[in-house]
Amino acid sequence: MGLSISTSRPGGAALPASHETVAQRQHYMKMNGPEIYKFGVRIIVESVSQALEKAGLQEDALDLLIPHQANIRIIQSASKRLNLPMEKIFINIANYSNTSAASVPIALYEAKQKGMLKKGMNIALVAFGAGLSWGASIIRW
Repeated sequence: MGLSISTSRPGGAALPASHETVAQRQHYMKMNGPEIYKFGVRIIVESVSQALEKAGLQEDALDLLIPHQANIRIIQSASKRLNLPMEKIFINIANYSNTSAASVPIALYEAKQKGMLKKGMNIALVAFGAGLSWGASIIRW
């Protein structure tokens, strides 16, 4: 499948860093972009759907989605698959780019500051990240 986020082979005791391996940029993270994209879309959709089911809610009961701000295309594709209009998704990726694990709490804070969170709203928080880990939760504000 080719889904991987990993460092390249050089480094450590087996193949210590050298001028050559550094010059060849072999110590940088490498990602299979198309596969990560597919993974992100699938995980957002599946995680939010499962969290809604466990909360006893249907997709139409969701008032706001605050996703990991990794990539706008991932968010847009997940929006379509969840039948959730983009107006119900908080996006701030253009302001910060991908802030990794901080993206959901930053977005939640900003949504509150902008007056977007009202008492009784059903809000989905969803993230995925390093090591291809993921999670979602539904909160009633």
